[in-house]
Amino acid sequence: MTDITEHPVQVPEPSARLRGVIPPVCTPLTLDREVDKASMEKLITFLIEGGVSGLFVLGSTSEAAFLRDDQRDAVVEVAVATAAGQVPVIAGAIDMTTSRMIDHGRRAVSLGADAIVATAPFYVRTDHRVEHAIHFRALKSELEVPIIAYDIPIAVNRKLAPDLILELAMDGTVSALKDSSGDLGALREVLLGRGQAPGFSVFTGSEILVDCIMLMGADGAVPGLANVDPHGFVKVVNLCDDDQWLVARAEQDRLVRLFDITTCANPSNKGPSSSGLGGFKTALMLLGVISTNAVALPQVPLDVDEIAKVKAVLVDVGLM
Repeated sequence: MTDITEHPVQVPEPSARLRGVIPPVCTPLTLDREVDKASMEKLITFLIEGGVSGLFVLGSTSEAAFLRDDQRDAVVEVAVATAAGQVPVIAGAIDMTTSRMIDHGRRAVSLGADAIVATAPFYVRTDHRVEHAIHFRALKSELEVPIIAYDIPIAVNRKLAPDLILELAMDGTVSALKDSSGDLGALREVLLGRGQAPGFSVFTGSEILVDCIMLMGADGAVPGLANVDPHGFVKVVNLCDDDQWLVARAEQDRLVRLFDITTCANPSNKGPSSSGLGGFKTALMLLGVISTNAVALPQVPLDVDEIAKVKAVLVDVGLM
């Protein structure tokens, strides 16, 4: 591995930033919990026809943490083949350590992924700013494709420091940020400081604050709910780009009501992952995009009564 502990800081040449809506694509599963390739092809076609700017596979919404390595590979293969160059395919390489993320990244790149998404390492306590810098520089050095930093402390118990993100952006280590931290002050710090990295993109992972964060200066969104209504999120981002803030807010308000599909599950026997992913997959099943609402073990799929609640939300927001 290349020594990345010492490095010269070099400001990258200006380039067009990645923008728009890049959904973290659900991974449809068969009833025996294998990747449903036919449903995934249909979902990706649905998203591209909805106007998305890219596809993010193997993230949280993709259930990447639950998938075997061969299933991860199948997801990338289907996404790359179905997208067929229409939009970039960005693959998560999320795992506990740098070396494991490099391995995942190499496989994804070999299968045609255009960029890699990485969190900080987790489980072990490599949470110092210096260790995070070494981690992302190692990924960039070994993979030689754009690296997108994923700030999601609720999942990895680590917050990426805004000044570190900016440093890595300015020297070209990371090309974009997906911010799912919920820390709007830290996100604003990144947005205010990115002037020296003109090619660096900033995306929110929020479903319910896209219009607000676009007003702050973000380039777009990576919302799981965009699996269900890509047109709506593309509309919000485009309206914000056109400074039509009141119309954007009205559409965002509708999407907030749609987000209620993530609260239709009974909390007595389902945790947040079962409820959220179960809501997305159930909606997609009801819309005829995927075949089942199966979720990976140990998650619990939504039952008949919960499915009826999801359907009622879809009707309320005009999708059924």
